[in-house]
Amino acid sequence: MNWTDEGIFLSGRKFGENSSIVSIFTRGKGRHLGLVQGGTGRRMRPVLQMGNLLQCMWSARLQDNLGNFQLELTRPCAAVLMEYPVKLSGLAAVCGLVDLLLPEREPCGTLFDHTVSLLDSFLSGEDYLMRYIMWELDLLSDIGFGLNLEKCAVSGVTVDLVWVSPKSGRAVSKKAGLPYAKKLLPLPGFIVYGGKANKSEILDGLALTGHFLRRAAVGHGIKLLCARRQFLEQLSKKMS
Repeated sequence: MNWTDEGIFLSGRKFGENSSIVSIFTRGKGRHLGLVQGGTGRRMRPVLQMGNLLQCMWSARLQDNLGNFQLELTRPCAAVLMEYPVKLSGLAAVCGLVDLLLPEREPCGTLFDHTVSLLDSFLSGEDYLMRYIMWELDLLSDIGFGLNLEKCAVSGVTVDLVWVSPKSGRAVSKKAGLPYAKKLLPLPGFIVYGGKANKSEILDGLALTGHFLRRAAVGHGIKLLCARRQFLEQLSKKMS
């Protein structure tokens, strides 16, 4: 068995004397594990860095085997962001969330493309915080925790949507939700209607997705990744 695909490096751990077991997010095969011979060596060290875009060649005797990866670096990411701590911590959060929440070997082609676009925005600096929040919403949809933000859960209107129910994940209009405002999560306008976001809306957006990511993590029997918390801490320092 063998295949070739694009992939994003997520994580790796040492195996034996000089090999590594790596986790890679691929377009056609989803999150996939494999063995890299010589993965701890000097030649492979720059390749096996989080967020790097790779050309992946996987082979195994049987499809269910761990298999072996041969990897070629097509675009570095972590090394380019080394001098930008907020973006670097955001990259760590992206790789960690995918590694933590996506099931193994289930194709997620659309999410893969959105992840590549998000990494592009980290590198360019263009609206990367807004795109990160939209990416987390995409991730939630892929793992079965998608939010319904098209219309008000109470009245059915599609305008003036300003809150989200923390239980159902459905949008609530300003008029319908006013009596329950303290129990609802703020819904930043850029998520539903587009446009730019201010600092407050960015933080509200991260709080919104964070609430449902914590629920998803509990549903998977695991705790939410600390890398995301570190990203929020770095971002809060920058915004203060």
